[in-house]
Amino acid sequence: MSQESRAAAAGPGGSPPARQATPATATAPAPGPAAPRGAAAAASRARFTGLGYALAVLLTGTNLATPLYAGYERRFGLSPFDVTLLVAVYAAAVIVALLACGPLSDTAGYRPVLLAGLAAAAAGSALLAAASGPAALFAGRAVQGLAVGTCSGALTAGLVLTEPRGRQARASFLAATTTTAACGAGPVLAGALAQYGPAPRSLSFVVEIGLLIPAIAAVAMLPASLGRTGHRWQPRWPRLPAAIRGQFVRPALVSMLAWAVAYVVLALVPSYAAATLGGSNLLVDGAAAGSLLLVAAAAQAACRSWGSARAEAAGLLGLAAGLAGLIAAGAAGSAPVLFAAMAVAGAGQGLAFMGGVRRINEIAPADTRAGTVSMFYLVTYSGSGLVTAGVGLLASHLGLRGSVDVFAVALAAACLLTLAAGRGRLRWPGRRPGR
Repeated sequence: MSQESRAAAAGPGGSPPARQATPATATAPAPGPAAPRGAAAAASRARFTGLGYALAVLLTGTNLATPLYAGYERRFGLSPFDVTLLVAVYAAAVIVALLACGPLSDTAGYRPVLLAGLAAAAAGSALLAAASGPAALFAGRAVQGLAVGTCSGALTAGLVLTEPRGRQARASFLAATTTTAACGAGPVLAGALAQYGPAPRSLSFVVEIGLLIPAIAAVAMLPASLGRTGHRWQPRWPRLPAAIRGQFVRPALVSMLAWAVAYVVLALVPSYAAATLGGSNLLVDGAAAGSLLLVAAAAQAACRSWGSARAEAAGLLGLAAGLAGLIAAGAAGSAPVLFAAMAVAGAGQGLAFMGGVRRINEIAPADTRAGTVSMFYLVTYSGSGLVTAGVGLLASHLGLRGSVDVFAVALAAACLLTLAAGRGRLRWPGRRPGR
């Protein structure tokens, strides 16, 4: 597997695919003859740790707004549709940055691109912290999306390039699980700070800005040559080879379903939890949403040896079961049922997306891997963003609980239909062909 395909595994939490760098220019310059080997190893560990920290902090910040959406609705008069548009705007901004800034990393190297992206992340948090109306919320979410699209590919590839012992598969796996876990940790952190700290609408974003400062410092210490290939910059529209278009549809659909569930949960479940459970604890609301991605990361770690077909099948079943549990939680008004449903859906989300990424890497031709993986993420972001906005629009007519129930039924059915359509590829351990 190429370096690019390993780096691509982080996914829409949001890591767009990283560009493959040439060995002569992508790695950090070797120490001079007099440099002690121990000092070089320590420098490599510091770079790897710094990039991992930057990735975790950047993506934690992207979902800090999740438990605050219900408060925004009350204070600024937002509808559920407006809330889901905040998620869709973020996804659209990631796509724009993915197309523009992936090639820019090849030209300028990772350091300047990452410095600009992390500064943008701080600016997005500042906009959200100071928000006095819907315009600032949308601007803050858009800037956050641009920051993630700018940084996450270079951060993921940088981890692969700086892994101290050259274990690129390990670096890619850590990047993927860090991405998913950090996206899930954001709502939990923000819910705790908003519930028990001062300035509930601002504190989490101020904390995020403070956490970004060491990340910026770590990136500033990277070698200027890291990631630089000498390519000329130009936006690149991803292309899908004709030979694999038929095989591409299923993993792309699986990924879109997985992230549609995640985005709707992040946008609407905190408000849904507050309305269904009759409470107003922001930590509970944030944990109800964030637990989905935290469990997803744990499932990816526990099942990392699974093949693509098995992971996709188990993931689709888990998503369908979790969505059924979401309906049951609403009917029963039960917090334990809600958290159990989020755990099952989270395991399904993590496995389904992992399986989809692995399948794409299996079918992508080596000479067109970048375009294939980019198209995979483009379908994932755009499709899941449209589904999320559609659920919000439906909520304007049916109410929050009604729209979530319709969404759950429709997406569960889509998961089961996708599973049935791909049953010919499924091979569970011990099953013989033809049985």
